[in-house]
Amino acid sequence: MLPLNDNIPQSVKEYTYIHVNFKNDEAEEKNGNITKRELDELLEKIGEEILNHENPRLEVIAQKLVNKYTCKAPPKSHTADTGNYDNSTTDSFPPSPTSLLVQLKDSGYLKDSPKCLTRKGFLAVGGKLLQNIMKLLKNGEFGLHEVNYSGSGSLTLDTSRPFESGDDLKLLNVPKSVLNAVQRTSRSEGKVSIPIEISLDDLEQNETKQEVNIAMVYCIDLSSTMRYSTMYEDTSRIGAAKKALWSLFLLNQRYFPSDSIYIIGFGALASKISPYDIPYLKTFEPGTDFLHYTNYQAAFRLAKKILQKNIASNKRIVLITDGHPSACFIDDNYEKQKILSLRPFSQFYLPGKETVEQIEKTQDLILDTNSGKSVYLCYRYRQVDQYIGEKTILEAKKIRNSGIEIDTIMISEENSLLGYINEMEKIVKGRSYYIKPSEIDKMLITDYLNNKKITYSAN
Repeated sequence: MLPLNDNIPQSVKEYTYIHVNFKNDEAEEKNGNITKRELDELLEKIGEEILNHENPRLEVIAQKLVNKYTCKAPPKSHTADTGNYDNSTTDSFPPSPTSLLVQLKDSGYLKDSPKCLTRKGFLAVGGKLLQNIMKLLKNGEFGLHEVNYSGSGSLTLDTSRPFESGDDLKLLNVPKSVLNAVQRTSRSEGKVSIPIEISLDDLEQNETKQEVNIAMVYCIDLSSTMRYSTMYEDTSRIGAAKKALWSLFLLNQRYFPSDSIYIIGFGALASKISPYDIPYLKTFEPGTDFLHYTNYQAAFRLAKKILQKNIASNKRIVLITDGHPSACFIDDNYEKQKILSLRPFSQFYLPGKETVEQIEKTQDLILDTNSGKSVYLCYRYRQVDQYIGEKTILEAKKIRNSGIEIDTIMISEENSLLGYINEMEKIVKGRSYYIKPSEIDKMLITDYLNNKKITYSAN
């Protein structure tokens, strides 16, 4: 893996590997009539259903949960006097869909809404996804903490060192300094009296380190082909991408809260997505509008707007797509006339206000309609229209020149589509990946952890 900043001397890069051990909790703690183990299995199944269905319905999910319910009925108790078995203890096994929904709602995991997960449910279900991914990584290969370096920096550590002339008094470790004075006085005089005299040698200062902050925008392709399942498995491309982003967001929130993670969904136009809406993302479908085309420019321009407002020193865009661009912005009438002179039957798309409002209501998102005046549409089977290709690479170069790195993840079995991606990444000195949808979650988290293990010496 390449570091975020290739100009850092090798002497100041260091890696730490901390074994990540998720506890396998077998405790039979009850949540209503559901044990913790059963609850974990139910939450995992809920996650699968939400990720793989565009419009998940609670009653359908509940019925599937009951069908997959792993809790077995307790053994029937034998009555010695009559020789009969008492069936009274088996009434709640398996539970009915209604009772199961009631328990999950009462416990705060589900709510009556098209977006059926509560905040607690989002964290719990996503936590199970993350836990499963981390278990698949090799033990000890990836750590979740950076190496601590002494010296000037922006992050205050729990450790301290002797105070030196010229050090910042704001970082003075007062409790430790007072304790040093007490111990010194006690050793020399055999007792401690008030007030305590503190000498320069008693003073200690908190150590600091220069923290590695990352601002990352993940741009997920919502074009119509992302809904397809792969050739060899049932996982859809969009389902795999949502699972990966959901897990990655929780990894970031849990272990690297100083970093910033943003999500953008894009077709012909782009939209900023709340991380809590990741499970419910769905693709644009062919119809009266043309949002189901793939416009890298729309993702790049919106991502740049977001990153320019962030103060992090390391900024990066990761494009997650299953194909090449089939649309680009037309910024003036001269460009449009130039295309029409060569291709008289070319299509241009400029959604009206009513169309935008209808799409936003249907998709529950807010489209960025300010990044370009109109969109030129041209899909070519297994190849990129020359004009769209040139415009896209030009946009990527502008992004790179502004100090933002670009990487691209191709999730498709169409390896012939990777040629254009490789060309673009070579120009912007980025990275391109060609992976199976079933492995995107492990790849994204592995890549993110590798970047977080690069630390900078403050000396």
